Amino acid sequence: MTREEAKKTIDTLIEKIEYYNSRYYQDSISEISDYEFDQMLKSLENLENQFPEFKYGYSPTQRVGGAITKSFDTVIHKNSMLSLSNTYSEEELLDFDKRVAKGLEGQTYEYFCELKFDGVAISLWYEDGILLKAVTRGDGTRGDDITNNAKTIRSVPLKVKTSRSLPLEFEVRGEVFMSRQIFNELNEEKELRGEPLLANPRNTTSGTLKMQDSSIVSSRKLDCFLYYFQSTERVVSTHEDAIHLLEQSGFNVSKTYKKCQNIHEVIEYITSWEDRRFDLPLDTDGIVIKVNSLEQQDQLGFTAKSPRWAIAYKYKTQSAVTLLKGITFQVGRTGAITPVAELEPVLLAGTTVKRASLHNANEIERLGLKIGDYVFVEKGGEIIPKVTGVDLSKRSSNLPDFKYITKCPECGTVLVRKEGEAVHFCPNELACPPQVLGKIEHFIQRKAMNVESLGPETIRGLLEQDKIKDIADLYQLTYDDLNGLEFKVFSDKKEDYSIRTLREKSAQNIIESIEKSKFQPFDRLIFGLGIRYVGSTVAEKLAEYFPDIHALASASYESLVEVPEIGERIAESVRLYFTDPKNINLVNRLVQYGVRVKSEPKEKSLNNVLEGKTFVISGVFEKVSREKLQDLIKDFGGKVVSSISSKLDYLVAGKNMGPSKLEKANKLNIRLLSEDEFFDMIGK
Repeated sequence: MTREEAKKTIDTLIEKIEYYNSRYYQDSISEISDYEFDQMLKSLENLENQFPEFKYGYSPTQRVGGAITKSFDTVIHKNSMLSLSNTYSEEELLDFDKRVAKGLEGQTYEYFCELKFDGVAISLWYEDGILLKAVTRGDGTRGDDITNNAKTIRSVPLKVKTSRSLPLEFEVRGEVFMSRQIFNELNEEKELRGEPLLANPRNTTSGTLKMQDSSIVSSRKLDCFLYYFQSTERVVSTHEDAIHLLEQSGFNVSKTYKKCQNIHEVIEYITSWEDRRFDLPLDTDGIVIKVNSLEQQDQLGFTAKSPRWAIAYKYKTQSAVTLLKGITFQVGRTGAITPVAELEPVLLAGTTVKRASLHNANEIERLGLKIGDYVFVEKGGEIIPKVTGVDLSKRSSNLPDFKYITKCPECGTVLVRKEGEAVHFCPNELACPPQVLGKIEHFIQRKAMNVESLGPETIRGLLEQDKIKDIADLYQLTYDDLNGLEFKVFSDKKEDYSIRTLREKSAQNIIESIEKSKFQPFDRLIFGLGIRYVGSTVAEKLAEYFPDIHALASASYESLVEVPEIGERIAESVRLYFTDPKNINLVNRLVQYGVRVKSEPKEKSLNNVLEGKTFVISGVFEKVSREKLQDLIKDFGGKVVSSISSKLDYLVAGKNMGPSKLEKANKLNIRLLSEDEFFDMIGK
């Protein structure tokens, strides 16, 4: 076969396969058998191997996965992916309609309604009709590049075909989801293998999209509904037009949408789906209502967090009555005790509920719970539902009062309850198994020391076999400690588990990752220590102020509260941590094992033009990320703070900045800087 013949055959096969793929996934029609489809795909794969110059990124063979992504690059969104304001009542919908009418000053307008699917938001970037990049929502300003994994979703076009003219570059947004059927099949397989069950379809979808091996992602059979089209060149005038353009271009659009002439038709649409939504193959918790005209959307604009032309109506919380069979207790990383209701399984909002959070002893007392009661259970978008009351009409007269535990269910230590706090704590932080496990899990997480390949089951195995007792012991582990290590993998029933063995490659990966973690920045170590109230942002502030761990450990309460944004509660917690000899010993061992315990000196900038000046950053910026802007301010001698006061020098204002910050800055006569003005100030 000549090169020309090969190219022509490859192009024909791609066109046919994508046609049959579209018919199957979007129209639910199988025009050919699975065998014929697989043979066609195999023929294409063979030809691409023979003529690799014709192996295109948009080929259907790229959907089967196989690419390994070690880390997911951060990508700044071209346009912010803002969240929507929520409402739960018709009255608030009517108020929204009044605000729209006022903002449009007498113009006629209509709404476009779509179901709000419970999945993971995604942004797809196309150039010349070919999928260029797929990005998660992240914090709305930036997300993770998951292009390799998104290509495995068969309802995401790798190459767009349409009879209408599309811009050279455009963006499509939607919701990636896992159907209930696929989710249930995954859990059935896990149950057979004795593995822990997955929590819910949405969390499973989120975790799947961040898997390193795209072939596993492909096997999970994720799907995607698209609902938003955007480009710098306006090719449609309404959201309805955009939806039809997506449909004509081969994107998978849910057919559940409706255009409504007024807010009363919107309410009728909401009512019509309240019960029908449970018949859909995926979870949905509400309706998204948008002003249809794009020009009117521009007129209405945005608040700091959400568009003024759209709102999400959330259906009221689903409720059920079931038997309270018992109350168990979980011990967290900090020693906090959380009571959990063990329930007779009941169907609630499309899922079977067996457990519900009870929060603390005060909540149990407030509800007046007794084992054997029939209780009301609600689920409003939460992973673990909650008990909201007791059906007293069904209570037996001989049920005993419930007594809260006085000892830790894991280690038997007497519990403590600090004055003014609702939660009981186990004080045995160095020997209570779940606390030790939780502290190590916290220490190795991505935001802290980032020890990859070391999962909770492996850590539990190391603890049970006495190979480690705390975070410092990780740095004493050898290849022989890990190679061949046997550990338990539990199912959802605590007593059921299977035995796994750690193999050579995994053992070597863990050792290398532990060694690499020694060179993490100082603030990551501070965060990883797990000091109460010290999150990643506070850890950064402490690392900037104190040059090393010894300076931080010996810092007085007075010097701690001098650190910008460090309040009394945090200062007390830090002092309490470093006055404990056991913690000092732990830190000294980390120093001994070569963990980085001091801040690296930053390169001096060419000038200190911002020295002594304080800045607040608000909004979204075109040229740099907010993090980069913070770094530049620090590099040139300035300080970044989070709140506006009379002592502030400048407010660096980006797009969609918070209106309250702007108002306060104006009242205090704080100078506003645009992005360009800031760069002029530092001479860049």
